Amino acid sequence: MISEIKVRSDKEGDLLRGRDPVRLAKEMARLPVAGISVVTEPEHFGGHMDLLRAIAAAVDVPVLHKDFITSARQIRESADCGASAVLLIAAMLGTEQLICLVDEARSQGLETLVEVHTIEEMGKMACLEFDLMGINNRDITIYETDDGNVDRTETLAAACRRDRPLISESSIHHAGEVRRVGRSGADAVLIGTAVLKSECMAGFLSELIGVGWPV
Repeated sequence: MISEIKVRSDKEGDLLRGRDPVRLAKEMARLPVAGISVVTEPEHFGGHMDLLRAIAAAVDVPVLHKDFITSARQIRESADCGASAVLLIAAMLGTEQLICLVDEARSQGLETLVEVHTIEEMGKMACLEFDLMGINNRDITIYETDDGNVDRTETLAAACRRDRPLISESSIHHAGEVRRVGRSGADAVLIGTAVLKSECMAGFLSELIGVGWPV
């Protein structure tokens, strides 16, 4: 699983609650997570590039840069800050943009997680040579303020190509939902808000990691 550092959200408000995000990331990295996602979008999620730089320098696991990335310059900034991979959101990018950004990421030594929310967005994927496929259970175009759930992964996973890892993202709250997306065909989960809101982060993460794959 991939854990996440996110400062705030329009739906949930302050997620750090006075905690140091770098220290939180170090605690996450002490567990067997596959990586840590860092959200840098400032207006809706309270992030910034210095946060990405600090976390990438502090942990030994791969770091995924999450933002509304639309330019090659942003890809280069991701690499400069120490990211291992970048998120590209199909809802916000045309096919030609996606092709160019995937190529730029590859040239910078970064992997790409291309995220979809609808069957129509999956149609943009046919000609792309990216690394990881993501299904966002919530609608990023309204900043994940909707009440989406893992039904979205169960619906879209059946239509996904099986030639790359599939990650179910967002709106996952407990181990039972991890099992559900695993049964639907997801290879991993990316969970942010539920981890940051949990009473015992290490215990919660350990429970989710303990589900294992396949389920």
